[in-house]
Amino acid sequence: MTDNVTPTVIAKIKNLSVSFGQHVILNDINLELYKNRVHLLNGPSGSGKTTLLRAINRLNDCFPQCQTKGEIELFVNGEEQQINALKPQQLPALRKRIGMVFQYPQLLPGSIQDNLLLPLKVLTDLTTEAAQQRLRHVTQQTGLWDEIKERLDKPAASLSGGQQQRLCLARALALEPEILLLDEPTASLDKIAATKIEDCITQLAKDYTIIMVSHSKEQAEKLADYIIQISQGRISSKVDVMCAAISEEIK
Repeated sequence: MTDNVTPTVIAKIKNLSVSFGQHVILNDINLELYKNRVHLLNGPSGSGKTTLLRAINRLNDCFPQCQTKGEIELFVNGEEQQINALKPQQLPALRKRIGMVFQYPQLLPGSIQDNLLLPLKVLTDLTTEAAQQRLRHVTQQTGLWDEIKERLDKPAASLSGGQQQRLCLARALALEPEILLLDEPTASLDKIAATKIEDCITQLAKDYTIIMVSHSKEQAEKLADYIIQISQGRISSKVDVMCAAISEEIK
C-alpha cells in the first residue's frame, strides 16, 4: 500500500458494458483509477474481473462477437485518450502504455534474452546497447537479474514457474508502460514464488499504476490501496483501504 497522499486520477471508466454475443459480462461499470496505486479486483469466478482488466487495453477486441459500450478515458503519456475511439492500428501503441501479465506465464519461443529483446526490437527504435541496458534494468526491478545473468542464452522454458512469471513481468516493464494489468499473477505459483511476485508489486507500485485480479484476502490486505468488489458484472463496492484502516483505528 502507498502513502496517504491525495491520488491523481489516471483513468475514468464511464457506463462500460461488455458482452459476447447475447451474454452480458459487464453491465454499466463506473470507476476511477488512480496513479501509482494498487487496485485489486475481487469477486467470484465469472463475475467479470478479467473482462474489465482486458477492457482497459482493448484486449477484448481479440475475441469474436465482443461488443463494448461506454467510455474509458486514460491520462497517459502526458495526454488524454478515449481508448474506445482508437482505431485498430493505434492499439499497439496503447498496449505499450498499458502492459499486461496473465495468470499463466506467456513465454515467447527462444531464450530468456529473446523474450526480453524481441518486443523491444519490434516496438521500439532502441540501439542494441540501449536494449541490453533496458533488459538489465527490468530484470533488476523484478529481482531476476542475479538468477539469470549467467544463462541469458538458455531457453526461457528452463526457468521455474515463478521465474517465468517474473520474466513476463519484466518483459511488460521493458516497454515502459504507465499502467500494469495483472490477472491473478500468483495463482499458479507456490507460496515462495508468489511472495517474490508480491514483493515486486509492492516496489513497482511506487512508479506504476497497477490493476490486479486476485482471490486472496491476504494478498488484498498486503498489497491493495483500493479493493473493488465485482459481482454479476457490476461493481458492488469500492473500498479505500487506507481510509478504512484509519476509520477502524478511530473506532
